[in-house]
Amino acid sequence: QVQLVESGGGSVQTGGSLRLSCTASGSVLSVFMFYNMGWYRQAPGKQRELVATLQRGGTTDYADSVKGRFTISRDNAKTTAYLQMNSLNPDDTAVYYCRAFFGSFELWGQGTQVIVSS
Repeated sequence: QVQLVESGGGSVQTGGSLRLSCTASGSVLSVFMFYNMGWYRQAPGKQRELVATLQRGGTTDYADSVKGRFTISRDNAKTTAYLQMNSLNPDDTAVYYCRAFFGSFELWGQGTQVIVSS
């Protein structure tokens, strides 16, 4: 059974950086490259929102609020997707979730907390 596990969350001050990782476990090495990957976040009292996506062909898409600060990437050999987050501010405080999707297939991780203090 495929699972996604996020890591790398934590508490930082405004202006700091974090790198989130999302590792797929299970028998996925041969198929991970076919997954599109995405990062989403949900702040307290708000709906979950898209942060960034990385299509299997390499196309990326970012929310306007994170453009120029966040970078999504992947390492297929490690079955891992990353979200490099720079110049963090308190508005980035949220639980961050990764998502793998392809056709009708969809899988979410359990989330990792990011807290940015001023």
